Amino acid sequence: MRSPIANRVDTIFIHVRNLEKSVYWYSKLLGIEVKNEIQGPIYTFDMGPGRSGITLDNHCFDEIYELKTSNQPLFTLSAVDINAAYQFVKELDAEIVTEIQTYPDLSDFTFKDPDGNILMICTCFS
Repeated sequence: MRSPIANRVDTIFIHVRNLEKSVYWYSKLLGIEVKNEIQGPIYTFDMGPGRSGITLDNHCFDEIYELKTSNQPLFTLSAVDINAAYQFVKELDAEIVTEIQTYPDLSDFTFKDPDGNILMICTCFS
């Protein structure tokens, strides 16, 4: 059966309380310069050609929206050096949820963004 839905993810939405604060925190985390004016309700980081973007959404136009964070990672970011990534995230004052865990094919750790959203960083071994 053919699906009318494209086989790709265009953007990942992260729900936040303070758009400006979150944009600057994520720009540091990702090493991406803030290029566009920050106006609610959303700000999107371009992650490069062929890659999903990351869109921060503060729901400023939604009268009854309540932010509810997940207790599981929303997505995984990649790092070449898991130890360097861990130190960098700690320097951003992120709350570490799980310490570095190492498996035969990867290492990862999880942490919270300023709104309590859980993210994962992973280094895959080839």
